[in-house]
Amino acid sequence: MSTVVRTSGLPLELSSFVGRRHEVGEVRRLLAESRLVTLTGPGGVGKTRLAVEVSRVMHRAFPDGVVLVELDQLRDAELVSNAVALAVGMREAGRTSLEMLVSYLESRRLLLVLDNSEHLVDAVAGLSGALLQHCPELRILATSREWLGVAGEVVMPVPPLGGSEAVTLFGERAASVRLGYTVNAANEGVVAEICQRLDGLPLAIELAAARVRALSEKDILVRLPQSLASPRRVLPARQQTLRSCIEWSHGLCTERERLLWARLSVFAGGFELDAAEDVCSGAGLAVHDVLSTVSSLLDKSILVAEQHGDVMRYRMLETIREFGVERLEHLGEHAGLLRRHRDFHLGLIERANDDWVSPRQAVWFARLDREHANVQAAVDHCLRQPGELDAAFRMLAGLFHFYWWGRGWAREGRLWLARALDRPGPPSVERARALLTDGSLASADGQFDIALRRLADARADAGLLADPSIAAFGCWVEGSVDLYSGKLPEAVEAFEQGMAVLPPGVDVQCRLDLMLSYSSAVGLLGDVARATACHEEWLRLTEPAGECFHRSYALWSMGLFAMTRGEHDQAAELHRESIRLRRDIRDLTGIGWSTESLSWVESALGHDEVAATLLGAADRVWEIMGRPLRTYQHLYPYHEETERVGRERLGGKGFEYAFVHGRAMSVDEAIAFSLNEKAAAVEPAEPPAVLTRREREIAGLIAEGLTSRQIADRLVISVRTVETHTEHILAKLGVRSRVQVANWVSRQG
Repeated sequence: MSTVVRTSGLPLELSSFVGRRHEVGEVRRLLAESRLVTLTGPGGVGKTRLAVEVSRVMHRAFPDGVVLVELDQLRDAELVSNAVALAVGMREAGRTSLEMLVSYLESRRLLLVLDNSEHLVDAVAGLSGALLQHCPELRILATSREWLGVAGEVVMPVPPLGGSEAVTLFGERAASVRLGYTVNAANEGVVAEICQRLDGLPLAIELAAARVRALSEKDILVRLPQSLASPRRVLPARQQTLRSCIEWSHGLCTERERLLWARLSVFAGGFELDAAEDVCSGAGLAVHDVLSTVSSLLDKSILVAEQHGDVMRYRMLETIREFGVERLEHLGEHAGLLRRHRDFHLGLIERANDDWVSPRQAVWFARLDREHANVQAAVDHCLRQPGELDAAFRMLAGLFHFYWWGRGWAREGRLWLARALDRPGPPSVERARALLTDGSLASADGQFDIALRRLADARADAGLLADPSIAAFGCWVEGSVDLYSGKLPEAVEAFEQGMAVLPPGVDVQCRLDLMLSYSSAVGLLGDVARATACHEEWLRLTEPAGECFHRSYALWSMGLFAMTRGEHDQAAELHRESIRLRRDIRDLTGIGWSTESLSWVESALGHDEVAATLLGAADRVWEIMGRPLRTYQHLYPYHEETERVGRERLGGKGFEYAFVHGRAMSVDEAIAFSLNEKAAAVEPAEPPAVLTRREREIAGLIAEGLTSRQIADRLVISVRTVETHTEHILAKLGVRSRVQVANWVSRQG
């Protein structure tokens, strides 16, 4: 659904960027003068590649990063602000995504690239206007087939490639499919004529160039339609050209390639080979032919391959996918393929849950992360079709640990759940589970009244309570409201009731959830016997199987228990071990809790600067989550006490210095700091206006006139690290430019 692109992490392009030097310079100039620039033009003209190249060239001007949001994968206007929140690195609980975004971005200098906005233009325009109004350092670069219509917007139509640039592009793309291919004096004229016939449209040129494996340049020219105007005369000329070229390329495909092209268009945001084999095979396409046909479509530039770790994913450019959807509808297969697509992803979610207590848990987290856009499309299909509501409930409840809690995507989950639950339907186990899922998320947001209403609705049908999973889940929601409200004895009673109604071996996830909350409650009450027994049972279930998620919570809960007993060294080690496990599955909620709790223990051990730094790092995670820590009244007093002690021992300025040091860390840096994987020593507590040793070193190199890249090479660190330090230097010295930093260095002698 969205791609995070930081200053050191622009997307890896598998092909070169050709030409466009003038256009890149013009967009840079416009962004320097205007806060919203929209690149417009027909599909295939190269708007996205131009936007990415501008981002790559300009990223050093934006110390808080460049963020690319790929909106072509999104179909729901209500999720636009949510998609941007996720892309900038936030999670969306509590307040609306727009409120969080404004709060998060109002002090940041960042370039936001909103790619393929045309099908969501009203939502993108509304969001852009609101952000620009409240976030003075924000710049937005949008790509769209039409302009947004926002006050202050500057529109730049993206022209087709010029003659020499178009020929160069043809040559480079042809060389990627035919070894040793070059454009030379013998073929240059024909290639130039091909490019001219294709109106200099990059996508059309790439489709034509992909054919040099089987055709000569003259063959390609001859086989191009004599008139590249589409029968759809209402289209602008260049869109007619691209349409005709895609139709031409489609006509040169084999019957099997055309069939798979159409069927693959059902996927949103890419797909993997097992998905293509499951969803697209049959009725003219055998399973064992899918891989070879995918390879053929890659050769013809119909598909693009992208490697994610050790997994290969494939996707279509949106213009090509749109054509595929038309063909699928023409074949009469669209409705059936949408059902197969839904069935595959529902099955994926249910297999992931069945495999929860296993060493494959981290693999399932990663796979479902990659399928986010497809899951959204599958749920949306369920909500649009009669008789599919229970399937939507199964998907939404099945994603509780993988998305809504484990990834912190609570607001998105609650939006989908509200849409599903608002639809009329008979009571069912699936509806009850969805009600309780929403109730659990509401309780975590501190919306206890809503949580209790959902609980009451789920319990309204007495027959459903005969299902032990529903009865136990209801007890967990009830107990969670008590726990977060600080009513520990009531919470213990509800959790015990839930564990009692759940037979051994039934719904292990729910049992582990109950045990997590139960162990926290009895541990905080100081009940040694029950806390110890719970922890032993927990580890018996999870440790041999290699499960990470619940085991990390067990270790964290044991750390809380050890802390309340004064066993602080043991508590610190337990919290660190929980962080190691949580890093494997990127459980941001859990990382926040373990970092926060470790700060309490470090404070008790007298490590005040480390404790304040960890408190700042945890505060950064809570900001990303958008979740107020005060919701958790059973734990919030420990936070208050740690801050009070830190300010008392370090003094106000010393505490703030260490706290800000922690808040400046990325999540990965905070994890490494917590685990002592790199120097954990905090600079001596001194007023924030005084630079650290590393900052003084970098300030000196700035004064010598070195660029960020030269400084990075000199100090053997990343450019991003240099720019982060530079931002801290500017903030601490109260200046806005590198020249002013140099003047400060000169005054210091």
